[in-house]
Amino acid sequence: MTIRSVILGTGSFLPERRVSNAELAERVDTSDEWIVERTGIRFRHIAGDDETTSTLATGAARRALESAGIAATDIDLIVLATATPDQTFPASATRVQTALGINDCVAFDVAAVCSGFLYAVQVADSMIRAGAHRRALVIGAETFSRILDWEDRATCVLFGDGAGAIVLEGQDSDDATGRGILATRLHADGRHNDLLYVDGGPSTTGTVGKLRMKGREVFRHAVVNLAAVMTESLAAAGLQSSDVDWVVPHQANARILDATARKLGLDAGKVVVTVDQHANTSAASVPLALDTAVRDGRIKQGDLIVLEAMGGGFTWGAAVVRF
Repeated sequence: MTIRSVILGTGSFLPERRVSNAELAERVDTSDEWIVERTGIRFRHIAGDDETTSTLATGAARRALESAGIAATDIDLIVLATATPDQTFPASATRVQTALGINDCVAFDVAAVCSGFLYAVQVADSMIRAGAHRRALVIGAETFSRILDWEDRATCVLFGDGAGAIVLEGQDSDDATGRGILATRLHADGRHNDLLYVDGGPSTTGTVGKLRMKGREVFRHAVVNLAAVMTESLAAAGLQSSDVDWVVPHQANARILDATARKLGLDAGKVVVTVDQHANTSAASVPLALDTAVRDGRIKQGDLIVLEAMGGGFTWGAAVVRF
């Protein structure tokens, strides 16, 4: 008998303000056609003055708890993945904890940019399987609009704000085909820092900085790394791509999603695509897409799903889950 982390519920939350490509074209030198052709993006949500990473995360967490049918006070672990915290410290996870009315639980942030949610999933899964915790909120939340250079049309059109969350519960399992997280694999290679980064930070410039990216190089690495880590994680679970019901990828660029599916020989119809509706929300994009596919009925209990992402660092990872 082993402990396996089972997804009890999912949730997501987007800022009220939705910005179309046409509206963005009034601000920067771009067009709807240019953006759609190169990225597949049609809309993004932008946080208002009264919205922060923690308020978006709290909204997603509440919906995940409702989906799971449990009270916030049943949670004993919160892991929040974000590259855009409310403050340098304390962790934004503690602000979520307070907003949910949880007086005492373990709460901390992890930073792995677009791969952050996969990192947070593995951290929470490890702590649950070790018996240290029973129920966890795993959240990805970002306000990337606050670190964009709105004069750089190559990057500002790509990103948006949002949050997604899941509730994990440790359950006894002696069935290899049972529900829960079956395998996770994470990687990082800091040699590629200059391809995707923010040009600021407390210990360097003392400023927040702005996002910088060399898109073509990132695209090339993303397709290779994502295909490799998905294959690796499936092998760790004793499975093959033909066993997969759904792939829930990081929503960065529709062309990356298509290229990765082709490299793996996957049916494009098995890939959940939501990037057109909310753009790249970094650590939030995987749980956002997961929640969308669960709520619209595509992903059902018992389905085998693969979550995957790659982000600045570079960091990348994948998780194989029986939903």
